[in-house]
Amino acid sequence: MRIHKVGVVGAGVIGRGVAQSLAQTGHRVVLIDVAESILSDALTDVANGLRFAALSDPVLRGSDHAEILSRIAVSTDYRHMECVDFVVENVTEDWNVKEAVYRELDRTCRADCVFAANTSAIRVGRIGATTGRPASVVGLHFMNPVPQKRYVELIVGSHSSASAVASARTLLDQLGKEAILVRDNPGFVSNRVMMLMINEAVAVLEEGVAGASDVDAIFVHCFSHKMGPLATADLIGLDTILRTLDVLLDDCDDKKFEASPLLRRMVKEGRLGRKSGSGFFEYGTQGKDRAHGN
Repeated sequence: MRIHKVGVVGAGVIGRGVAQSLAQTGHRVVLIDVAESILSDALTDVANGLRFAALSDPVLRGSDHAEILSRIAVSTDYRHMECVDFVVENVTEDWNVKEAVYRELDRTCRADCVFAANTSAIRVGRIGATTGRPASVVGLHFMNPVPQKRYVELIVGSHSSASAVASARTLLDQLGKEAILVRDNPGFVSNRVMMLMINEAVAVLEEGVAGASDVDAIFVHCFSHKMGPLATADLIGLDTILRTLDVLLDDCDDKKFEASPLLRRMVKEGRLGRKSGSGFFEYGTQGKDRAHGN
């Protein structure tokens, strides 16, 4: 059965990408966030994303972008989620925030609505336990930039039902994406491994072993990665990296997830990566301009 209308909670970078991917594949979207200004910026970013995607997608190039954008309704009111078939949650990796969101969704959404947590590290089982429908909660870890990434981590919680997993697979199929199935564990596969790599790359930079450009060049030119760990951190957002490491440290009780002092300092200074214009690299109108630490 086709999923027609999807609620997207959180209009940050990932939430905007999810909303764009849904709208351009024919879905009706209800995009929720806490402020009208955030939602207005989100629609602008989606419009820009559609123009960028059309450069390489002939189908999208011939589409009416205004009509695609009209499929996204924005609101700060959860009452608009009453009629959605499926929800993708993308809020900050803060337990108090997530818990409040899921309690609101549980009160508002239909009993047959499936919830997908687009979480970086928090266990899906813990999220499901905040609702009266733990069997209807799965994890969908979309990668950034969402419209360009074909594969998605599909996390099956201890209480996730086969029907909820099937619904998630159906939605991904409608988006032209494929699931990689993983078990519920802090950080799952991607972030449990990647956060350690990024954190160690920050430590190497902090110790003066190499500058930011040279650290990343090792991974790009020697290992054929498309992007080095520091540029990846800037793309994700250093605040998100820090919160994810803190969740892993708390949940796994393992000091290997202790965030680098440099990372904590940069977040305190507001140097969050691309979204702030400055992180391990400086970002101007032309993209990545200059590396710090060289």
